[in-house]
Amino acid sequence: MSTSSPEAVKKLLENMQTDLRSLSMECKKKFPPVKEAAESGIVKIKTIAARNTDILAALKENSSEVVQPFLMGCGTKEPKITQLCLTAIQRLMSHEVVSEAAAGNIINMLWQLMENGLEELKLLQTVLVLLTTNTVVHDEVLSKAIVLCFRLHFTKDNITNNTAAATVRQVVTVVFERMVAEDERFKGIVEQPPPVQGNTNRRSVSTLRPSAKDAYMLFQDLCQLVNADAPYWLVGMTEMTRTFGLELLESVLNDFPGVFLQHQEFSFLLKERVCPLVIKLFSPNIKFRQGSSSAASPAPVEKPYFPICMRLLRVVSVLIKHFYSLLVTECEIFLSLLVKFLDGEKPQWLRAVAVESVHRLCVQPHLLRSFCQSYDMKQHSTKVFRDIVNALGSFIQSLFIVPSVGNPAVVSAPAGGSGSGPQGTAQGGTGPGGVSGTLTTQAAFEYRGTWIPLMTVSVQGSAKATYLEMLDKVEPPSIPEGYAMSVAFSALLDLVRGITSMIERELSMEEEAAAEFREAHPDQEWKPQAGAHLVWEEMVSACWCGLLAALSLLLDASTDETATENILKAELTMASLCGRLGLVTPRDAFITAICKASLPPHYALTVLSSNAANLSSKAYSIQGQSVQIISPSSESHQQVVAVGQPLTAQPQGTVVLTAKNIQCMRTLLNLAHCHGAVLGTSWQLVLATLQHLVWILGLKPGVGGALKPGRAVEGPSTVLTTAVMTDLPVISNILSRLFESSQYLDDVSLHHLINALCSLSLEAMEMAYGNNKEPSLFAVAKLLETGLVNMDRIEILWRPLTGHLLEKVCQHPNSRMREWGAEALTALIKAGLAYKHDPPLAQNQRLQLLLLNPLKELSNVLHADIRQKQLECVLQILQSQGDSLGPGWPLVLGVIGAIRNDQGESLIRTAFQCLQLVVTDFLPTMPCTCLQIVVDVAGSFGLQNQELNISLTSIGLLWNISDYFFQRGEAITQELEREEEALQKQAQEKGETLNRPFHPAPPFDCLWLCLYAKLGELCVDPRPAVRKSAGQTLFSTIAAHGTLLQQPTWHIVVWKVLFQLLDCVRTSSTTADKEKIESGGGNILIHHSRDTAEKQWAETWVLTLAGVARIFNTRRYLLQQLGDFFEAWEVLLNHIQSAALSKNNEVSLAALKSFQEILQIVTPVKDSDKGGDALAAMGVPPVLIDPLSASGPGRPLVRSDSLVERLTRYNGAELQAPPPGEESALEDSALWWSAWNTWYRTGTDSTRPPSGPTEKLSFIPSQPFLTALIQIFPALYQHIKSNFSMEDLKKLGVILHGAVSVPISSDASPFILPSYTEAVLTSLQEAVLTALDVLQKAICVGPENLQVMYPAIFEQLLLFVEFSCKPPQYGRMETKHVANAKYNQIQLFAPAEWVALNYVPFAERSLEVVVDLYHKTACHKAVINEKVLQNIIKTLRMPLGLKYACPSESTWKLAVSSLLKVLSIGLPVARQHASSGKFDTMWPELANAFEDFLFTKSTPPDNLSIQEFQKNEAIDVEVVQLISTEILPFANFIPKDFVGQIMAMLNKGSIHSQSPSFTEAEIDVRMREEFSKVCFETLLQFSFSNKVSTPQEGYISRMALSVLLKRSQDVLRRYVEDERLSGRCPLPRQQVTEIIFVLKAISTLMDSLKKTQPENVDGNTWAQVIALYPTLVECITCSSSEVSSALKEALGPFKDFMQPPVSKVQNGES
Repeated sequence: MSTSSPEAVKKLLENMQTDLRSLSMECKKKFPPVKEAAESGIVKIKTIAARNTDILAALKENSSEVVQPFLMGCGTKEPKITQLCLTAIQRLMSHEVVSEAAAGNIINMLWQLMENGLEELKLLQTVLVLLTTNTVVHDEVLSKAIVLCFRLHFTKDNITNNTAAATVRQVVTVVFERMVAEDERFKGIVEQPPPVQGNTNRRSVSTLRPSAKDAYMLFQDLCQLVNADAPYWLVGMTEMTRTFGLELLESVLNDFPGVFLQHQEFSFLLKERVCPLVIKLFSPNIKFRQGSSSAASPAPVEKPYFPICMRLLRVVSVLIKHFYSLLVTECEIFLSLLVKFLDGEKPQWLRAVAVESVHRLCVQPHLLRSFCQSYDMKQHSTKVFRDIVNALGSFIQSLFIVPSVGNPAVVSAPAGGSGSGPQGTAQGGTGPGGVSGTLTTQAAFEYRGTWIPLMTVSVQGSAKATYLEMLDKVEPPSIPEGYAMSVAFSALLDLVRGITSMIERELSMEEEAAAEFREAHPDQEWKPQAGAHLVWEEMVSACWCGLLAALSLLLDASTDETATENILKAELTMASLCGRLGLVTPRDAFITAICKASLPPHYALTVLSSNAANLSSKAYSIQGQSVQIISPSSESHQQVVAVGQPLTAQPQGTVVLTAKNIQCMRTLLNLAHCHGAVLGTSWQLVLATLQHLVWILGLKPGVGGALKPGRAVEGPSTVLTTAVMTDLPVISNILSRLFESSQYLDDVSLHHLINALCSLSLEAMEMAYGNNKEPSLFAVAKLLETGLVNMDRIEILWRPLTGHLLEKVCQHPNSRMREWGAEALTALIKAGLAYKHDPPLAQNQRLQLLLLNPLKELSNVLHADIRQKQLECVLQILQSQGDSLGPGWPLVLGVIGAIRNDQGESLIRTAFQCLQLVVTDFLPTMPCTCLQIVVDVAGSFGLQNQELNISLTSIGLLWNISDYFFQRGEAITQELEREEEALQKQAQEKGETLNRPFHPAPPFDCLWLCLYAKLGELCVDPRPAVRKSAGQTLFSTIAAHGTLLQQPTWHIVVWKVLFQLLDCVRTSSTTADKEKIESGGGNILIHHSRDTAEKQWAETWVLTLAGVARIFNTRRYLLQQLGDFFEAWEVLLNHIQSAALSKNNEVSLAALKSFQEILQIVTPVKDSDKGGDALAAMGVPPVLIDPLSASGPGRPLVRSDSLVERLTRYNGAELQAPPPGEESALEDSALWWSAWNTWYRTGTDSTRPPSGPTEKLSFIPSQPFLTALIQIFPALYQHIKSNFSMEDLKKLGVILHGAVSVPISSDASPFILPSYTEAVLTSLQEAVLTALDVLQKAICVGPENLQVMYPAIFEQLLLFVEFSCKPPQYGRMETKHVANAKYNQIQLFAPAEWVALNYVPFAERSLEVVVDLYHKTACHKAVINEKVLQNIIKTLRMPLGLKYACPSESTWKLAVSSLLKVLSIGLPVARQHASSGKFDTMWPELANAFEDFLFTKSTPPDNLSIQEFQKNEAIDVEVVQLISTEILPFANFIPKDFVGQIMAMLNKGSIHSQSPSFTEAEIDVRMREEFSKVCFETLLQFSFSNKVSTPQEGYISRMALSVLLKRSQDVLRRYVEDERLSGRCPLPRQQVTEIIFVLKAISTLMDSLKKTQPENVDGNTWAQVIALYPTLVECITCSSSEVSSALKEALGPFKDFMQPPVSKVQNGES
C-alpha cells in the first residue's frame, strides 16, 4: 500500500491523532504547555483533513505547526516522551509531509538531544529516515545532520560508535545518490559549464546544482579531514580519524566514479586534493628501508603504518581502476610506487599487500592495456607495464634466493636458468614430490634447496585479497610462508590469462568483422585498425621476457602436478597468442621452454640449444650431441618413469624421462593439437622434440602411420615403468589425434607442419644412409597420418607430401625406408580414393590429377617391378572398389593409358583388358570428369600400332562410351557443371583463367569434343581399316548424340574437329600413292576398287565429307546461330567443290550428294537402312544410295510438289530454332548465295566441254554426278530466288546445256540408257527440266521484276526442243547417237568410247513444258516484249517442217499440238497488242510455219497405214480449224498481207490435188478430202459477216468472200470439164462431193447476201456472184441426181438479181 493512497492517509491521520493524544496524556501533569500544543495539534489536523482534498500537501504546508508539539515533547528530555515524539516525527517523515522549515527545526532539536547525549541510536535512526525519504534537507541543515552523525561516532559507547559509522557511510552515500539523481533529471538539458578557474578556491562550486554542491562540499571536507585540516562545511566537527576518512574516500570513489568523471569540479578535487594527499601519506613507506623481513615493531612516526598503508593501497587501486583516464600522470607515480613496494628491502607485510594490489591490477586486462598504451608506448615515459611484469618476476625469483645468498645473477636468470649452478642432488628414486605410494604432499616449489609451499589464495581470475581486507587490524599481521609466492604465482597466471583472453577475444571479433565485411564487400580489402594490433604486440613484447623468466623458473621448481599444469598452460597460451599475433621470437622462446622441459636435461641443452633464432634456418641437427651431464636442480624430486635410447648416430647409453617430462610432452602435444595453426616454423621444434621422445619411449609406426609401443631392434631395451606403460597408448593416441587435428589447421599452418615433417624425414634418411641401424620412421609415419586426416583438402599438401615420398623416400637405398615410403604413398592414394571428398572427386578434376600423379610418377622410380605393381594395383583397385573408385579413376586410367609402342604386345593387351573392363562395367560409377580420360586412353589404344584388332576394338569402345554419354547426358552435365563451378571459383580466387581443353565450351561439351578429337585423330590413321571404322563412329556419334552439345560448342566441333579432319583427309587423298598394293600377305584379298593407297584414301574422303555434310544438314538451325556460320559454310562449300572436281568418280559424286544434303534436298538415310544394299556393300556411303535410285529409268519425274513438301518439312525442323530476325534472313541469303556460287563453279568446271582433241580426254563426269549436280539447283533456288538475276539465269543455262550435252561412257550405258524402244528421260534430263520448272514456278509467284526472266527460260527450253531434230555436240568428241536411227532400226557401229543420249523424249518433254509455261505467261510484258511467241513458232518450224523426216514421229505430232495450244493462248494476246507492233514479225513466221506444215515437203513413210494417214489428216484439219476460229474472225487486228497469205493457203488447201503416188483404191482417202472441205468451209464462213463494226472487219470479209467466189468458180468449171470428158463414166466420189459442197456453199452465200445490209456488200462481190450464174447453168447437164438437187437450191436465189436493187443507185459506190 503506497503512502499516498486514501487508506494510508486515513491511517496517518488516525495515528497522528493517537500520538498527540498520548503526548497530551503524558504531559498532562508535568508539561502543560506541551499538552495544550498537542490538543491544538489534534484540532489543527482535523481542520486540515476536513478542508482539503489533497491532505498530504496541506499537511506538508502546515508541517511546522504539526511538528511543533512533538518538538516540544523532545524538549522535555523525558525519555518516554522523547521516544514517543521521535517515533511520531519519523512517521511524518516517512509520509514525506515534512517541509524544509520543519526539517530544519527537527535537526536543531536532534542536535540538542545529541549534545545532551540522549537517545543516541534513535537520533541516528531519525536522521537516516529524514535524509533517505526525501530531499528537503540540504546545505547547512544537511551539513549539521552529517556532523551530528560524525560526533556520535566518536562517543564512548561502542554500539553507538559502530551504528554512527554505518550511518555516516549511508548518509555520505545518500548525498552522492541525490547528486546522481539530480544529474539524471537534468540529463537532457545541456548547460554550458563556465571555465574552471585554476585555483583551489572553494567558491568555484557556484556552478553546481544544489545536490551536487552538497556532495562537493562534503567530499572536499573529507579530504581536509584526512589531511588533518579544518573542514569548510562540516562545521562543528570535534575529532576525526585518518583511517575512517580514507575508508569514506575509498567508498565514494569506488561507488560514484561517474560523478568525478562527469563534473569538472569533482575531477579538479581528485587531481588537486586526493592525489597529493595519497602521495603525501605514502611517503613513510617509500623512504623506509629495513634490514630484516620481520614484522615492524613500534618505532618512530615515519615508519610505515599498516592500517593507513593498506587503506592507501585500496584507494590507489580504486583510483587506478576508475580514474586512470583522468589521472594518467598520477597513476604513473602510484604504479611506480607499487613496483617499489615489492622490493626485498620492504617489510614482508608491505610486500604482501603490494603483491595483492598488483594481483588486483593483473585481473583487469583492459587496465593493463591502458597502461601499455599510456606509458610503454609513449616515448620518454616509464615502461610501467613492463616494470610491473618484471617486478612480479623478480619478486618470485627473490623468494627463491636464500637471503644470505642474495645472488642477483640468478634473479635475472633467463628462461631455463635452471641449468646454471651446481647439480642439486643425485637423481634418486621417488623424492618427496613423487606420486608413488599413498603419500600425498603439499604442493610446493623447490629450487636449489629452497622449498616454498603453495597455497590456494583466490579463485582464478579474481583477486581476492587477504591483507588488503584487514580493515580492523591495527598491527601488521604476520604473513605465512609461501603466501606472497602464491599470490604472485596467481597474479602471474591471471595476468597471462587476462591478457591472452582479452587479446584473443578482440582478435576473434576482428576476424568476425573481417568476415562480415568480406561478405558484404567481396570486392574490397579489409583493413584492420592498425592501432589495436600495435597495442597487442606492444603488450606481448613488454611482458614476454619477464613472464618467460618467471614461468621457466617456476616450471623447473614446481613439484606439484597442478602447478606444473598451470605453468605449462600459461606458457602454452602465451605461445599461441604470440603465434596469432605473428611474433615469432617470443613464440619460439615459449615453445623452446616447453620443449626443453619435455626432454631429459642434457638432451634439452643440445637439441634445442640452437633456440628460435636459428631455428628458422632449419639447420639444427639431432645428431652429434656433446652432452654435458648437468641436470636441473629439482629433478631429484621427480619420479623416473622411463629409460630409453637417445636417437643419435652414436648410441650413448640411456636417457631418463621423468613424470614431469611426460607431462610437458603432453602439453607439447596439446599445443600442437590445439594451436597448430599458429606454430608456423616452430613445428620443427615441436616435432623434433616429439620424435626424440617417441624414440626414447620406443614407439614404432604401424598400419596407417599410427605409433604403437614396439621394441627397439638393437641396443639395450627401453625400460618403461608401469605408470608410463599405461600412459603409452594414451600418448600414442594423443600423437595420432595431434596429427588428426591437423585437419583443423589452415592451409599455411598445414604446410608448415608438412615442411617440418619433411625436414625431419630428410634427417632421419641421412642418418639411415650407410648403416643398417633401424631408421626413425616417425616422420614418414606422421606424414602418412597427416595426409590421411587431411583428405578433404588433400590437394594443398599432396604435392609436398607425395613429392617427398616419391623423390626421396621411395628411392632410398634402405629397403625398410623405401618400403615405408611406398606403403605410405599407396595408402595415401587408396585413402584418397576412398575418402568422400566435397565436392566429390568426380567433380574435381584437378584433385584427381593430383591423386593420379604420384602413381603415374612411380613409373619413374628405377627400382624393379614398379610398372607391374602399378597394373596390379590398378586391377586390385578395379576389383575391390571399382564401383566406388570415384576420384581414383584418373589414376587407374592414367596407369592403364601409359602405353607406348615399344612396350610390346603383351603389356598392351593386359592394359587393354583393364580398359575393356572399365568401359563395360564401370562407366556409370565413374565420376564424370574421368570420362574424358577414358576417351583419351581408349584413343591411345586406337593409335598404337602393335595390334590392329586392339585398335579397332578400341574404336568400338569409343562408340560405347559415346552411347553412355548420351544415355546419362543429363546427370553427367549436372555433375560436370557443379565441378566446373568449383573450378571456376578456385580459378577466380587465384585470379587465373580456367585452363582446360576446349575452354570455354561447357564441360559436358568438352567431353564430347575430346571424344570427337580422338576419333578425328583415328580418322587419319595410316591404316585404312582404322580410318574407316573411326570415321563411321565419329559421324554416327555426332549424328546420334550431337543434340546434347550446347550451341557455342558446335563452333569448336565445326572448326577444330570437322574442318581440321577434312583438311587432313583432303591433303592425304590428293597426295596418296597411286601404286597398286599387292594383296596383303597370305590370304587377304583386296578389292580392285581399293587396290591403291589413293583409292583407299578416296573412300576415307567420301566418308568424311558425307559425314560433315550430314552434320551440317541435320544441325543446320543450331549451327546457324553461331556467329561465324557463314565462314564455316564457305569452308564446307570449298571442300565440297574441291571434292566434286576431283578426278575420282566416287569422290566427286559423293561430294555432290553431300552438297545436296547440306541444302537439305535429300533426307539423310538412317543407319538402320544401311542394309545389304549392293551399293553399300561396295562401300558407297549410305547417304548416296537413296538419290541414285530416286529417279532412275522408268520412274516418273519427281514432281516439284514433293520438293515443296521436303522444303516445308525442313521448315518444320526450323521451328525449333528461334524465329530468324531480319539479320538472320540476310545472313541466310548470304549462305545460299555462297552455295549458289559453289554450285556454279562446280557446274561450270565439270560441264565445260574439252577444248583439245579427244584422245587426251582423261575425265568426263559421269551421269549420276551430273544428275546430282542439277538436282541440287531447285532446292538451292528456293533460297536465292529473291535476288536471282538474269545474269545468274544465263549462268544456269550454260550449265544445264553443258550437262545435258555430256555423253555416257559405253560401259555404263546399259545402266543409264533406256532400252531403245522406250522413250524415257534419263535422270539427268529430268533433273534439268525440274530445275527450270522450279524456276518458272518461282517466277510465277514472285514479284513483277522476276518476270523478265520468262523469255530466258523459254529460250533455254526451246534450245532443248531443238535437240529433237539436232542433238548437241560435246566439244569435238566423237559420239554415236543411239536413238536417232530412223524407224528405230538399231545400227551397230564399231563400239565408240562414248555414247550420246537419245534426246527426243527430252526435247518433247521440254516442248510440253514450253506450252505449259506459255499457257501461264502469255500476257506478261516480258513475254510479249521479248517475242517469245515468235521464238516458239520459229523453233517449232523445224519439226513441223521436217514432219515425217523427224527422228521420231512423235516429235512433229507434239509440235503441232503444242503450236495449236500456244496459238490458242498467244493469238488473243497478239491481237491485243497489234497496235504496238511487237508482234509484227511474228505473223510471217506463223504463216511460214503453217505453210511448212500443211504442205510439207517430206513424204509419209511407205508403211503408213490408212488409219494413221487419217489420224494425220485430222491433225491438219485441226490446224485449219484454229485458223477459222482464232485468226480470221479477228482479221481487222491482223496485218493484211498475213491474212492474204492465210487466205491463199486456205485456197490452196481447198483445191488440194491428190498425190500421184496413191493407188486408185486409196485415192479417196489420200486426197485429204476432209482437209479440203474444211478449208473451203472456212473460206466461206469468212466470206462476210453481218456484224461489221469496223472497215477493217469488212475488209477481211470481202477478202474472204472474193477468195471463196474465186474458189467456187474454179470448182464448178473443173467439174463441168471433167463431166464432159468422162462421158458415161461417173466422176470420182470425192469430186462429186466437192461440187455438191460448192453448190451448197453458193446457196448459203446467196442466203447470207440477202440478209446482209446492202451497204455492207462490195460491188465487186455482186459482180463475182452474178458471174457465177452462167457456170451454174452449165452444170445443169450433169448426170448425178445429188448434184442436180444441190444445183436447184443454188440457182433458186438468183431470182433476186433479176433487177438491181434501188440502194445501189442511192448509195453509189458505197
